[in-house]
Amino acid sequence: MSGVDWSIVLDVGVGVGVFFVGVGALIAGMALARTLDRVNVTLGVVDGQMESLGKPIGDTLDHVSGIADTADQTLARLRGVVEILENIAATAAGVAAGLRRMVTGRNSGGEA
Repeated sequence: MSGVDWSIVLDVGVGVGVFFVGVGALIAGMALARTLDRVNVTLGVVDGQMESLGKPIGDTLDHVSGIADTADQTLARLRGVVEILENIAATAAGVAAGLRRMVTGRNSGGEA
């Protein structure tokens, strides 16, 4: 009986299997490369759009910052006006208390 040397068949089978795995990896790599090329193009378009929006957004933020600075200055002035009005009110209350004492001869607590 002449037998078949199964080790050669096993070696050839393993070789063919590894070859098919390599071809599959090559096909998968090519598909991934095409997908990444499309992603790269899309990202290029998005980058161009962001670049064109950068200046208007920067200008808008500068404008908003200017408005905020103006509002801060206005509030500071209003604080000053409120302090002046409070001083005037305190002065008026003091004058009223003094006039009351002159007219009635009593202080605000009702004592003579």
